Amino acid sequence: MATVKASRPFQINAWVVLPDHLHAIWTLPDNDSDYSTRWREIKKLFTKSVSRIDKRFIMGKGMVWQDRFWEHTIRDERDFKHHFDYVHFNPVKHGWVERVVDWPYSSFHREVKRGIYHPSWNLY
Repeated sequence: MATVKASRPFQINAWVVLPDHLHAIWTLPDNDSDYSTRWREIKKLFTKSVSRIDKRFIMGKGMVWQDRFWEHTIRDERDFKHHFDYVHFNPVKHGWVERVVDWPYSSFHREVKRGIYHPSWNLY
């Protein structure tokens, strides 16, 4: 992630990594909408690092990533809040944990430290 951010800057507003998928909200620099190159580079570098550890992922023998991603441009503050909450609630939605705070692979913890969420926050 740091390697891609160094060459193609972006801000990570929200992030959650689950065993079978991930969600992210990014802000790109003004006049830059190139999400595709960033995702391609992240996927490529990650797959290379996994291939060094697990030989099944060499030469396309194992799948790490789905071929596509879904992109949504945030329309306004309300839309941002909706997606921000959706990203952070996703581990509960998919049954990995009962409480958002119990999922360690999420920017939720950063947002608790910033005072955006209370540790006991739950979408419903």
